[in-house]
Amino acid sequence: SGRWAIDHLFLDQDGIPTIIEVKRGTDTRIRREVIGQMLEYAANAVVYWPVETMQAQFEANCDLKSSDPDQVLEDFLEGSMDSDAFWQAVRTNLQAGKVRLVFVADVIPSELRRVVEFLNVQMSPAEVLAVEIRQYVGQGQQALVPRVIGQTEQALQKKAGGTRDRREWNEASFFEALEQKHGEPSVSVAREIMAWAQSRSLTISWGKGKEDGSFTPIFTHNGLRHWTFAVWTYGTAMIEFRYICTRAPFDDTQKRMELLERLNEIKGVSIPVDRISGIPHIPSMR
Repeated sequence: SGRWAIDHLFLDQDGIPTIIEVKRGTDTRIRREVIGQMLEYAANAVVYWPVETMQAQFEANCDLKSSDPDQVLEDFLEGSMDSDAFWQAVRTNLQAGKVRLVFVADVIPSELRRVVEFLNVQMSPAEVLAVEIRQYVGQGQQALVPRVIGQTEQALQKKAGGTRDRREWNEASFFEALEQKHGEPSVSVAREIMAWAQSRSLTISWGKGKEDGSFTPIFTHNGLRHWTFAVWTYGTAMIEFRYICTRAPFDDTQKRMELLERLNEIKGVSIPVDRISGIPHIPSMR
């Protein structure tokens, strides 16, 4: 209901919900009422914003823009995790109260600035920030200048453990992690896949996931890069239909169906027809 309406709700690449309220600096509510409102949002987020609701809203927004939700999310995550892991991270962050509260105004009053700085030090794992966006106009031009408030040195040190960390994967680290998690049989299959790709002069692109690594063979033709599939350290291969379908000849549905049929001839592979524009997983590489 309107009681729990907010101006903006975002999710970052770590699945941290970011709650944003926008007010004018001259609005007296920004000093007390909005602070209490934001804290109430954070306290009730798990109840009123379940992850299923967020996911459904995200998919609905993509539909309005005629975008594929799987592709949008995968582009956003840049290989740091798969979509299932991302939505699980959102759920975990909500349950842990790991949210970000952001006040946005053209002028942040001094009283609000002190409250934000105080709360950002005291609240953990939640983060409280304010963004002041001043407007300057002159000589026919307009400039908007943002300033972030609340990131004091004390707050940064206290929350340093929760900052985003990305890992640069390579062949050695990938196969070491894969062997630790899934053993030699999966390593053997992954090495065969990589040898197959290298024998055809495909470029190997390495992922940057914090916990799990991946590699993707990329085929370049007439200056266009074609993403094919990805192999992950959690023992799964992911078919990149959502990229494949953007390039000829597989922009033709019939051609993708032929590819799907050939993939499903592989023992243990059973990809549903409705996934020929998504990112289906082959669950085991043994």
